[in-house]
Amino acid sequence: MTLLAMTPVQEMERPYAKRWAALGVLCLSLLVVVMANTSLLVAAPAMTLDLNLSSSDLQWIIDGYTVPYAALMLLFGVIGDKYSRRGALLLGLLIFTAGSVAGALTDATVGVILARVVMGVAAAIVMPATLSLLVATFPKRERATAVTIWAATSGLAIAMGPLLAGWLLESYWWGSSFLINVPITVFAIVAAIALVPPSRAVDPGRVDWLGGLLSVLAVSTVVYAIIEGMHFGWSVGPTYFASVGMLSIGAFIAWELRHPNPLLDVRAFRSRMLSGAVLAVLLFFLVTFGVIYYVAQYLQFVLDFGPVSTGVHLLPLAGAVFVGSGITQWLTPKVGMKYTVTAGMVVGTLLVVSMLGIDTTATYMDFVPVLALLGIGIGLSVSPCTDAIMAEFPDNKLGVAGGLNDTALELGGSLGIAVLGSVLATTYRGGIVDFLTGFPGKGPDGQPTAQAAQAIEASGDSVAGAVIVADIMRENPFLSGYADNLQANAISSFVGAVTHTSLIATVVFALGAVIVGILLPAPTRRALPAPTLSVVPAAFEMGDFEPAGATGPTGQATVGFDKRVAREVAELEHLLDQPSAPKHALIEHDKPVVEKPLKIETVSAAILLAEDEIARPSIYQLAAKVFEVQAAAAEEAALEDAGHLNIHQLALADIARKRRESAEEELDAALDLAELPVMRRAPKPVSRSSQVNFYEYGDSVYRRRAELEERSSSVWAMPL
Repeated sequence: MTLLAMTPVQEMERPYAKRWAALGVLCLSLLVVVMANTSLLVAAPAMTLDLNLSSSDLQWIIDGYTVPYAALMLLFGVIGDKYSRRGALLLGLLIFTAGSVAGALTDATVGVILARVVMGVAAAIVMPATLSLLVATFPKRERATAVTIWAATSGLAIAMGPLLAGWLLESYWWGSSFLINVPITVFAIVAAIALVPPSRAVDPGRVDWLGGLLSVLAVSTVVYAIIEGMHFGWSVGPTYFASVGMLSIGAFIAWELRHPNPLLDVRAFRSRMLSGAVLAVLLFFLVTFGVIYYVAQYLQFVLDFGPVSTGVHLLPLAGAVFVGSGITQWLTPKVGMKYTVTAGMVVGTLLVVSMLGIDTTATYMDFVPVLALLGIGIGLSVSPCTDAIMAEFPDNKLGVAGGLNDTALELGGSLGIAVLGSVLATTYRGGIVDFLTGFPGKGPDGQPTAQAAQAIEASGDSVAGAVIVADIMRENPFLSGYADNLQANAISSFVGAVTHTSLIATVVFALGAVIVGILLPAPTRRALPAPTLSVVPAAFEMGDFEPAGATGPTGQATVGFDKRVAREVAELEHLLDQPSAPKHALIEHDKPVVEKPLKIETVSAAILLAEDEIARPSIYQLAAKVFEVQAAAAEEAALEDAGHLNIHQLALADIARKRRESAEEELDAALDLAELPVMRRAPKPVSRSSQVNFYEYGDSVYRRRAELEERSSSVWAMPL
């Protein structure tokens, strides 16, 4: 046992032993990059006061992280696939650490913006690497659970960001929300070297650099145009960037359709599963970040919660995410992804509808159902969609799949804050503008003084600005009455804006839920009859099942499974990762074996036996090892009998000898595993003269095939 994880995943003969500890490292890395995005919800007011930020400056600080984060994930996911997924994770964490230190130590607005840009680039490297490493490290039977934990971590980070930032701001300055990342990332780097195994794609081909450049240009310009246009109006700048983005999207699609090894094969979106899953992730995080954006403001500036208190009161969201994830683990295998995800989106729609009832008298308890529904909806929808997106791509494209999933997630979050935040700000401004016409502090010409104009602008920009201005005005006893009225009008306008924004979000999300429900394919429910082969394990290996109502070669109708047995067979096929093959007869000495249907009780018993036998090598694996030993020994003997040997033949003989010794060792290990006792619920094998038993069938296959390919179930990460 070595202290460092140095063996690549693709060279392991069985699942990585420390994979759950590695998952903890990956989730920690995900946690820190997501928290860096949500912590600004609490840290922004302190930064605004200390750095004297304008609305444009604050928006640039937010965009500096968001735009590169969303734009670069797809390209960096592909690069990680080609060179090293763990290397990408380590590099991203190192860059993120440097950006965090720089952001904490600078006292200039430009310095903070540049630090956030560096952190955004690093986050784009880290996030797809965590997901591709997860999928590469875990065997398929455990992958859904691991993805569920990964997705739940995203929900936890959304709530933990404001909590951690608030706790730091109680005792330290806003730069501490940057510095807290450093010990976390340093620990993650050390733990990744020790616990996360190296991984990269097998034969990924050349990187499509032009496609990567076009994808970065398309996403960055579109995200920036939407954010700037929604916040500051569709002037020449945002319109220009939007036009560049649309042209870049068209060029990207055209290039990817003709490239032999595209960065992202856009034809994959013909899959309803992929299209529906990507749309669901995008819509859910659009609503999630939009809701968190104005719930956090309400708690801070309407209910007057402090930074720590705001973070603590957002924690029910994290708990509900884990509850929803647990429900997903139980519900998805029973009803299928389509209905689980659709149910999650219905829950999400209900949470937005519940926001319509918020008024100026609302207390924190009115927001508890909102946070609970949001968390449950995230748990129900996001992890199945992420699992489905990753499953739609081959193993050498895991970085592409992770980048696509994360781009949808971050793009949704960006649009949520930009679009819903813009609607919120515009509606709020329209509600308070009349009251601000009577703002005190006008000069002899009847126009507001410079200080009053600044206060009016801040008060009309957001409820946070109005509350801060009201607090400053209360220092003057003559203005305290107006300050109270200003705060009351700001709160009333903000609550009205929340209601209006929630109505729009309800329409968008409900329409999206309908589209996703239509796009996602319904689970296929095959009616599985009893296999007509008398040997159930062999039938399982060959996937030898017929449609309901079919008849055997003798014309006798096969006996149908009941629902319980059909479910057991479907689960077993899923574990084996071997879809049903066309039916064919077994050949023994060129004569077809007479097939007889089995009773349901026999099939169910055989299923139990097969489930217990999954942990041991099958007869095909053992036969393949025997064949390898014989072939290696024959090759070695042929070289030794060649008479006069030259140096080239001696080298070949040495290679053959090593190959034979390796094959013998693997056969011994396989035989040791095969001799393990079965679980006590397994029935004793029954041998009947009219049937070909499991081992006889394996022997017949071996005699028929001169070259037998090794078969391996999904329990084994690599062949024995």
